[in-house]
Amino acid sequence: MKTDTLIENLKKCDENSASVFLQQYRPLIRYTISPFLKTEQDIEDCVSDVVLKIWKNIQQFDSSRGNFTAWITAISRNTAINQAKKQTPTENIDDLHNKLVSPEPTPEEALINKEQQKILLRAINSLSFKDRTLFYRKYYYMQSTSQIACETGLTERAVEGRLYRIKKRLRKILGGELFE
Repeated sequence: MKTDTLIENLKKCDENSASVFLQQYRPLIRYTISPFLKTEQDIEDCVSDVVLKIWKNIQQFDSSRGNFTAWITAISRNTAINQAKKQTPTENIDDLHNKLVSPEPTPEEALINKEQQKILLRAINSLSFKDRTLFYRKYYYMQSTSQIACETGLTERAVEGRLYRIKKRLRKILGGELFE
């Protein structure tokens, strides 16, 4: 089934398209969340959560803002990160400072963060497609160097070398802009 047809059928709450969706996109979802979660049970629970979120929020998907695969990957990644955070035991729960200080950034901090994200995104987008893909695999999808090497046909040493040069190039491009 074509992606556009699948999306339209999902928006119509067609249950047959849900099974087609699972068949086509379940491997991608598992692949995206696996680096964040430890046990098979956690991964399966997270896959279920992701599928449910996609089913509930399919009306929000807008193809003019990005492609369907990227949307699914973002939901998968964020869900896995949130689930992994919940599983990590919190230290110093009784720390009074943590109870009193709001974890939310101030409006000024939020604005600065947003500007820094724009600058960083421009720098990353200035990289070649190959370098940008390698950068995202390592630092956004948190794939191991050995996994990247295996899937790209490079040696681990070559992957590490390219990542080093990419980071060096980004530092040069950014030239302290993020820290002004």
